[in-house]
Amino acid sequence: MNILISGASGLVGRALMQSLSSQGHQVLALRRDTTHTAPFWDIDRQIIELGPSKQVDAVINLAGENIADNRWTVARKERIRQSRVDGTRLLAQFFAQTDYKPNVIISASAVGIYGDRGDEELTEASSIGTGFLAQVAQEWEAAAQPARAAGIRVVSLRFGIVLSTEGGALAKMLPPFKLGLGGVMGSGKQWMSWISRDEIPHIITHILQHEELHGPVNAVFPCPATNQEFTKALSKVLCRPALLPAPRFLLELLLGEMGRELLFASTKVTPSRLLASGYVFREPDLATALDHLLRKA
Repeated sequence: MNILISGASGLVGRALMQSLSSQGHQVLALRRDTTHTAPFWDIDRQIIELGPSKQVDAVINLAGENIADNRWTVARKERIRQSRVDGTRLLAQFFAQTDYKPNVIISASAVGIYGDRGDEELTEASSIGTGFLAQVAQEWEAAAQPARAAGIRVVSLRFGIVLSTEGGALAKMLPPFKLGLGGVMGSGKQWMSWISRDEIPHIITHILQHEELHGPVNAVFPCPATNQEFTKALSKVLCRPALLPAPRFLLELLLGEMGRELLFASTKVTPSRLLASGYVFREPDLATALDHLLRKA
C-alpha cells in the first residue's frame, strides 16, 4: 500500500512509520515544511501538495498539538482545537475532491469524547460527553464528513492514554515514581483507559485489513484501570513505593481546567468494535505492558 501519514514525527507517528515500512508498505510523511519536496501541507493556507505520488491507498491522520504541554489558556485551547479540526477538514475535503481517492482515512480522535462518566462502561455506541475535550473530539470527528460523503471509508480512532517511555503521561510520571515520590491523584477512583504505543501499529494494520471497520473505534486496552490500580502497577514494576498522594484541590489549583479533564475525568472505555472484529491484544494486562515498555527503555 501507499500510505500517507500526517503527524508522522509525533509519538505515535514515529512508531507507525517504522512498523508500516517494515511490512513493505510505501509510507510517506505529510510534512508542514513547504520548503521540502512534496508531500507537504499548509493548514493555514489550505494547501496540500502530494507531488508525483498522487495515488494514495490509505491516509492516517495523527496531526494535533499536544494537549498536556502547558496550562489551557483561551489561546492554547484554540490552538488545540484548530490543529485537529482544521487539519482533518482540509484532508477530508482534499481527498473528497481528488480523482485519486484513498480506500480509507484513519483519523485520530480520543476517548475524551465521552467526558467524565464515573463508573459507566463506555463503548463506541455510548453518547458523547461534555467538557472541552469532548467538544473538540466531536468537532474533530465531524470534520472528516466530506470524505465520508464522497464514499471513502473513514475510521475515527479514539485513543486512550498512550503509554510510552518516550513521551506522554507515562514519561512524565516516571521521574517521581523512580524516586519513590509517586502516588495516587485525588481519590484514585477515576478510570484510566490506556493503550501501549507498541500496540497501536498492530491496531492500525488490523483496521487497514478489515474493511468492515468504519466510524468510531476505541483504541484502548480491554481492561481499563483506576488511577489507584495504575499507581500500584507502576510502583510494583519499578520496585518503588508510591505513598505520596497528590491532592485534587492542589492539582486543580495548579493546572485548572486541564487538570480536571486530564487527571480526574473518569472514562471506563472498552474496545468493543476491535474485539468484535477479531483483534487480539498482545499484552495480557497493565503490569505486563508497563514491564515491557520499561525493559525497552
